[in-house]
Amino acid sequence: MLEGVELAQHPSGTEQTNLGKMEKKATSNETQLLASTKDVSGCNEGEDCRENGLLIRNPKSALRLVEDGNKVHPSQGDKEEAAPIKNGYSGVQSSGPCNGMGGVEDAQCTAPAATTITTTTTSTTCGAEGQQQLMELEDRETWSKKIDFLLSVIGYAVDLGNVWRFPYICYQNGGGAFLIPYTIMAIFGGIPLFYMELALGQYHRNGCISIWRKICPIFKGIGFAICIIDLYVASYYNTIMAWAFYYLVSSFTAELPWTSCTNAWNTGNCTNYFSKDNVSWTMYSISPAEEFYTRQVLQVHRSNGLDDLGGISWQLTLCLLLIFTIVYFSIWKGVKTSGKVVWVTATFPYIILFILLVRGATLPGAWRGVLYYLKPDWQKLLATEVWVDAAAQIFFSLGPGFGVLLAYASYNKFHNNCYQDALVTSTVNCLTSFVSGFVIFTVLGYMAEMRNEDVSEVAKDTGPSLLFITYAEAIANMPASTFFAIIFFLMLLTLGLDSTFAGLEGVITGVLDEFPHVWSKRRELFVLGLIIICFLGSLATLTFGGAYVVKLFEEYATGPAVLTVVFLEAVAVAWFYGITQFCNDVKEMLGFAPGWYWRICWVAISPIFLLFVTCSFLSNPPELRLFDYNYPYWTTVVGYCIGTSSVICIPIYMVYRLVVTPGTLKEVSSRLCCFYLTVRKERILKSITPETATEIPIGDIRMNAV
Repeated sequence: MLEGVELAQHPSGTEQTNLGKMEKKATSNETQLLASTKDVSGCNEGEDCRENGLLIRNPKSALRLVEDGNKVHPSQGDKEEAAPIKNGYSGVQSSGPCNGMGGVEDAQCTAPAATTITTTTTSTTCGAEGQQQLMELEDRETWSKKIDFLLSVIGYAVDLGNVWRFPYICYQNGGGAFLIPYTIMAIFGGIPLFYMELALGQYHRNGCISIWRKICPIFKGIGFAICIIDLYVASYYNTIMAWAFYYLVSSFTAELPWTSCTNAWNTGNCTNYFSKDNVSWTMYSISPAEEFYTRQVLQVHRSNGLDDLGGISWQLTLCLLLIFTIVYFSIWKGVKTSGKVVWVTATFPYIILFILLVRGATLPGAWRGVLYYLKPDWQKLLATEVWVDAAAQIFFSLGPGFGVLLAYASYNKFHNNCYQDALVTSTVNCLTSFVSGFVIFTVLGYMAEMRNEDVSEVAKDTGPSLLFITYAEAIANMPASTFFAIIFFLMLLTLGLDSTFAGLEGVITGVLDEFPHVWSKRRELFVLGLIIICFLGSLATLTFGGAYVVKLFEEYATGPAVLTVVFLEAVAVAWFYGITQFCNDVKEMLGFAPGWYWRICWVAISPIFLLFVTCSFLSNPPELRLFDYNYPYWTTVVGYCIGTSSVICIPIYMVYRLVVTPGTLKEVSSRLCCFYLTVRKERILKSITPETATEIPIGDIRMNAV
């Protein structure tokens, strides 16, 4: 065990001056000040080396910088003068307890808090816990290459919604005119929030739960809410991929099964207007692609609605089981494994999109679809719902609030340029959505030409139906239809897999960082248990009425809940943690602080943007309808209950935090009725004060930021 002495910082500044000159002294003088009883072999003089997690500045002495992990940040009321240290960081005395250094909440230490220089791990303030935290950060996995991180974030942001939702939202809200509110909402709402989450994750190097110990502990319920939302998404999102996988398997035939009306699942209303015979299309006509989707894949005709879902489709169950198997072996080892998988899953969709774009542009009538897609309707800009749709689209497209950006960025190197990453990935995401519109609408124009109808009549399908009915039917009637069907549904699978990897990694990183003593060495087992839970949670979506469940979860279980979570996250970071402190954190990583544009967005514009979308959604909830089924009123209540089940974690944890935090309370009845007014000031301050410091690497030195 290395032994040494501890130098406490004094307000007079004498020791600070000595500290600033220490590195310039000769080895003999340094040895007289800090004695060491053990030499370290293998280190050249003047170089840094490590032994047992400690930084060794000199072969004859082992130095380690430890700073109090529970100091109240100046923006939160502690205005004591900071004394500069040579490396650019500040040492501020604090009389508060050393709390939570190793991830253990409410851990108290009796030694006074101070910046120390020491060569022992047992005599420092919270030394054992500090070394545990240091070792955890030293052992934290990182991306093998920068491109692995970029592809993972792009793969997460670019998902199925870019292919089906953006084109529909665009032409429904004014075509080319919609790009104006979409761009404005991206610049002032989506991209700032995207950048904020990347910076938070990279600086604090924690998942969505434990990161709040370093930001504002009373908001830790946000992390638990995010994990529940991610589980809800995994329960229905992967079912859509199971549908795509079913289509992929069915495509390996000489004639695609949704091109004719002679199959066992077809009805008398089935009409194939692409046949060589003269066929008249009536109001009762149903295309073979629609009957294949509704009667063979989903089998919704065997369900009476949400109150009678029917049995489970064994075909879809097998497809989903295979998808979860792929997901497990892609993420079970961490980002070093998934970072290699995304080289295929994130790049392959762009190759297919390019092939489909070229093919669509050569189809007869393609120009009609493009014209309908981009023709501006300027009057639409005066409608409030257009701006709401633009805000919602950019938000759900970039995807803050799911814990994914926090998790992925936490595996970055500390000085990685996350500002550049945010701009690149968000721009790629928006451009992908725009290009996907051309891929979809060139084919819709072709179908309108074949049916001799307007594009508006062809483009009635929305959501997954746009892909599995309209686009599938168009592909089936192209030359080389089998080839294009295979690559199209393979593209849908890869788009979905990237998002699934990301969503589950958000949960995995959050839980493993919060409970490292339980799961850090058992990641494979935890991932297996998580996959099993997601599979069991998906069983309701695999029933004959499972499509109704998917629609309900998509509209209510995630939408308003995620908006609420990100709103509170933005408020907690900008107003409780402090925008000045957050910008200082970014400056420590990147070497430059965010400008006024970013500060104004984080403090005011982005929260208002989120509040605007949330209130618009809640004031005018969507009336759900799928195929010929109108959702009854009670399903709306159930949907809101599902969404609330995640958000309720936030106030519950706030109450719990205020109750367990040491301090004086008034009457119990008064506390329960109006706890914000009756809880004493010091109790509130303890609940919002960061518990742990964030390790900042300076070369090979790691200092705790305050």
